[in-house]
This record gives sequence, structure tokens and C-alpha cells, in this order.
Amino acid sequence: MSPTLLIVDDEKNTRDGLRNALGEEFEVYVAPDVDGALKTLESIRADVVLTDLQLGARNGMELVEELVRRPNPPICIMMTAYGSVDTAVEAMKRGVYDFVTKPVNIDRLEILIKRAIRERNTSRENKELRTKVERQITLEGMIGRSPAMVEVFDTIKQVAPSRATVLIQGESGTGKELAAHAIHHLSPRAKGKFLAVHCASLTPELLASELFGHEKGAFTGAFERRIGRFEQAKGGTLFLDEIGEIDLTTQVKILRVLGERTFERVGSSETLTADVRLIAATNKDLSKLVAEGKFRDDLFFRLHVVPVTMPPLRDRKIDIPLLAESFLKDCALENGKPHRELSPESMQHILEYDWPGNVRELRTTIEHGVVMATGPKITPKDLPATLRAPRPLPALEKTAPGREWNLHDTETSLILRALEECRGNRSEAAIKLGISRRTLHRRLKELNIFKKSPR
Repeated sequence: MSPTLLIVDDEKNTRDGLRNALGEEFEVYVAPDVDGALKTLESIRADVVLTDLQLGARNGMELVEELVRRPNPPICIMMTAYGSVDTAVEAMKRGVYDFVTKPVNIDRLEILIKRAIRERNTSRENKELRTKVERQITLEGMIGRSPAMVEVFDTIKQVAPSRATVLIQGESGTGKELAAHAIHHLSPRAKGKFLAVHCASLTPELLASELFGHEKGAFTGAFERRIGRFEQAKGGTLFLDEIGEIDLTTQVKILRVLGERTFERVGSSETLTADVRLIAATNKDLSKLVAEGKFRDDLFFRLHVVPVTMPPLRDRKIDIPLLAESFLKDCALENGKPHRELSPESMQHILEYDWPGNVRELRTTIEHGVVMATGPKITPKDLPATLRAPRPLPALEKTAPGREWNLHDTETSLILRALEECRGNRSEAAIKLGISRRTLHRRLKELNIFKKSPR
């Protein structure tokens, strides 16, 4: 489909001449003045508006100012006499793409219009691509482009609008509370409160009081009535972290809230209604606790309506550069330090580390580097000692009896497996192997498996 061009000029000969000259390349419409142009634009969507500066009562500048205020405005090109070049330059500051002088050189004008359309289309494509990429790598403060995190993002976006209870599982430091916040912010309850209770830090008595509230005199030290979190979070979301630590008695009360939406304060017989969405999290295997009799199976199934599993950082090392860059900016701002990049050697140390503390440990490591660095980049000496310590060699599998070890075969197998799992992407395979891309490229050649790699 040809681009649409609207020509605005008060001289009929000029309008007709331009329409005849450009009609083969563009779908051309004409108008004699500003009012006529605006009326025409009510029924068509012009890609380009080519307007004369002098149009009688209202000039072309007024038309441009009207058009550039619109969503997705057309490209505006102005025609002007030689004596009005200064005015045309001023018009460019107000949104005109470019200007041509009269008499118009048709060949140059055609090239200019096509270039303008091409640049606009490229700009739109880049903007759409950036938006798509940003949507893929971030979600409500969480960052990641690994398949595991993309799956987490997709699950959260799918479950957030519903009323379903969500169980977030994963090791400490993987971002379970961030995931809970994301579900809340993307839900119809986003305007309500988000309250978090860290269950492991409270005794059973205090936890019951924290969740359900208590009446004055309900137990020793209960000097006044307390409103619990189920009441405080009315219309919002209640996040129970480390739910695997809750005692069996409290589990029964939570089960009732999930089933009947009712509860009583400690020391009261008044039945209250719970209008909250419950999100729970644990770093333990609840199914194992159920088997051991430490967690109720009926509560487990109530919580496990939609599970979200946060992957450990060691299984998503492709996300580390993205996380590190975000933490570098945040930590520099928080500590009043200049923004510094990680040196290649520092990044190598970071990629090779296993991160038992996951994303939380990575952030504290980056902050340590931001605070300690004095040079233009964060070097290995600026990182915590744990990252600079020599890494122990990984345990080797036992070889079959009578079979000799072959280091060449073992390394070749590992590299090919990494390339296969990463669908031939060498950058991702290098991260998975804990080496730099340059090192991987060199080893492919040295091991004579360069041709075996997909790319």
C-alpha cells in the first residue's frame, strides 16, 4: 500500500502539478488552506503533510502546530520561498521534519519524503522493539530474560487478575517477596494494602495475634485490643513468608480463612469476614513436610492452587549482567557514588561464582564494589574476598571400570552439551560453562570441534 500524502497549497497550479508528479509513488490528496487540510484529515490518515508556509488567513505554521500536538502525527514538510528560509528553520524547531524551497525540485522532494517515511518507520520499529524487550526482561522490579524467569513473568501476569491463592517457592534470596508484590500490583486489588508477615520470626502465640488480632486480656501482656493483618489488609493482599514454619494450630485457622473467609480474634467469639487475597512463600519442600506430618495436606492443596517457582541465580546466570547493571545504578545513587562499570575481570569472577545467597547476595556484592572502588571501574580487588578465592574443582563422575580418563573427551562433551542446551548461542553457553565467550571460542578451535558447534 502506497504512503498517503496531503499537499496543502493555495495555488491550484502548484497543487495539481505536485499531485501529477507524485501520484505514481504516493496516494495524494490536496487542500487549498488550513481549514481544508484539517477537514481532509478527518477522513484520511496522512503519512506526510506537505504544506506551503503562506496560505492566506492561516499559514502553514499554524497547521503544523495543530498536527504535531496529535497522537501519532504525520510527517510535516514545509514549502517556502527563498526569502522565508529563516522562518522555515524556526518551523523545524516546532516539529517540521524539513523544508524545501520553491520552485520545488520534484526529484529531491521525492527523495526527502521517502527518507522521512523510512526514518519514521525505523524509529517506530525500534521503539516497539525496545518496549518488547523491556517487557521481556522486567516485571514490577524483577529482572531477567532467562527461560526460567520468562516463565515466572508469564505465570504472574496470568494469575494476577484472578482471585487464586498463589504459593511462591524458591531458595532464600531469589526474590519471592518481589514476585508477591508483582502479583498484587497487577491485580484488581492493587489500590488496596500489601502487608507481609514473616512467619518464622514469631512464636505461635505472637503469630496468631499478628494474623488474627486479639482482644484485651486475651493472654498475658494483651493490654489492649489489636487488629490483625487479615483485618488490616481488607481489600488488599496478605503475604505470608516462610509459611512452612507455621505451627499446626495456626495452620487450621488459616485453612478456615481460605475455605470460609472467616476468622475470630484471639480471645473473641465474634466471627469476622476476611476480604484478602493470600499469597504464601516458602524455601522448604512443603510436600516433604506434609509427608512428615509437619504440614497439613489440606492446607497445602489450598495454597498450591497456582505455584510459582523462583529459580536460583546459579541456574539463570544469563540474567546476571542485567541484574548487575541495575544494581550498579541503584547502589551508586543510594551511596552517593559515581556510576562505575564492572571490569571484564570482575564480571568474570561474578559469572563464575555459584551465589548461594542468590539475587540478594549479588546485590550486596555489587554494593560492596560500588563503595570500595576508587578507580574508573570496579576491579576484582573491590569485590568481597569470597568471590576472589580460588574455586574448588568440581567433583568428577566415576568412570566405568577399565576405562581411562580422557580430559579432551570430557571437555568436548561439556562444551557440546552447553551449546545444545543454549541452542547454539555461544554467549549463553559460555555463561553456562562459567567462562568468557573468547575462551569458549578458543577452546572450540583447540579441541577441533569448531565445525561441530551450531554457530
